Amino acid sequence: MEAIELLQGAYDLHVHSGPDILDRKVDDLEMAERLMKLGMKGYGIKSHYFCTAERAKIINKLHPGFKAVGAVALNHAVGGLNPLAVEMAARGGAKIVWMPTFDATNEQEHFHKNKPEKLPHWAKLQMELIAQGKTQSSISVLENGELKPVVYDILDAVAQHDLVLATGHLSIEEIYAVVKAAKQHNVRKIVITHPNFPSICLSKEQQKELTELGAWMEFCFTTPHSGKTTWDEVYEQIRYVGPANCIISTDLGQPNGPYPDEGLRTFVANLAANGFTVPEIKQMTAVNTAFLVES
Repeated sequence: MEAIELLQGAYDLHVHSGPDILDRKVDDLEMAERLMKLGMKGYGIKSHYFCTAERAKIINKLHPGFKAVGAVALNHAVGGLNPLAVEMAARGGAKIVWMPTFDATNEQEHFHKNKPEKLPHWAKLQMELIAQGKTQSSISVLENGELKPVVYDILDAVAQHDLVLATGHLSIEEIYAVVKAAKQHNVRKIVITHPNFPSICLSKEQQKELTELGAWMEFCFTTPHSGKTTWDEVYEQIRYVGPANCIISTDLGQPNGPYPDEGLRTFVANLAANGFTVPEIKQMTAVNTAFLVES
């Protein structure tokens, strides 16, 4: 089966489209058009800085039947661990809440210990803000080993509006604490953001354990494409966890990377060429993603 056929009815729930603070490969207008040509149902608009619900509404008005999905990432630009930011995002139509990403203590500590020669775009901006004295301390959801009280308020807002809770760039310890508390606070939809990302690096056994706690694993194209892991490791982890417990996304939109639709086509083609069946691939691209943002 051709890759394009595997994407019928699919969502890519992790796209860094523009307009955004950082330069992006593609804006929302072009992104929607590209995905509709493939027969995809929609995509999640991720900004590290702003709520994207308003952008999604405009796209969906232009293209009835298509579903751009708004989101918010709980970095400093929206007040960090800010329940009101979640509440307003939900009222604006957002469906996904990411825990802190590049402002997460875990990501900042990993970055400073393993500083690459070529800084990612977000890090260049971070360095500029640091030089200007405009940054704040990094964000952890834990204090003295316990979840901060404000996290429970966030979880309650997520549950009330039936949003998707994604773990962002939290540490393994933080991920376990958030997932367990989210289940206790009746959050139905929990996604472990790129569990094989270097700053997170969950083992396949840990991934499996988290799915047994009710979470989905999100495998992103950019992680193996950029050499942060290998494709063989991706296949092994998906098989171990089970496609029923996974979604696949791209995490694309960087100016020098492929277009997100190109990345997703490559991803499904790779899966098909390495033993994954059509129903398994459709489960990850269309069935599980639709449950997260439609049900």
